Amino acid sequence: MAAADVDVVIATEKVDQAVPALEKAGFKSKRFEWSINLTGASSVSVQISTEAVYSGFPERSLPADVHGILMRVASLKDTLTGKLLAWRDKSRRPSKRQKDLMDITRLVETHPELLSSLPSEVAERIAQI
Repeated sequence: MAAADVDVVIATEKVDQAVPALEKAGFKSKRFEWSINLTGASSVSVQISTEAVYSGFPERSLPADVHGILMRVASLKDTLTGKLLAWRDKSRRPSKRQKDLMDITRLVETHPELLSSLPSEVAERIAQI
């Protein structure tokens, strides 16, 4: 099943230009401490991540075909980093954190080379699943 949202990183200096452009295109925005969420006419929502840790993701992104659209996506290691940050965030709902842990598990299962990048506490939790 595909995600119903798209996480986007925009160069920090371009966010103030991108959000009004997306609003002009029909999106409604809601700002949070670490993101800007946009909803439009479709059931897919867009989340612009504004945390500093994501600022280097675009330069390490890779070209990929996403449902027939060629775009740049986060590297596997950066995707893992983002999932680890989300899982560690104790303010997130427990169900979201469990989903993050399962996403981490799937990443490591399909890309075993990432296992050495896991903190020991996460590797131990995955080994118990």
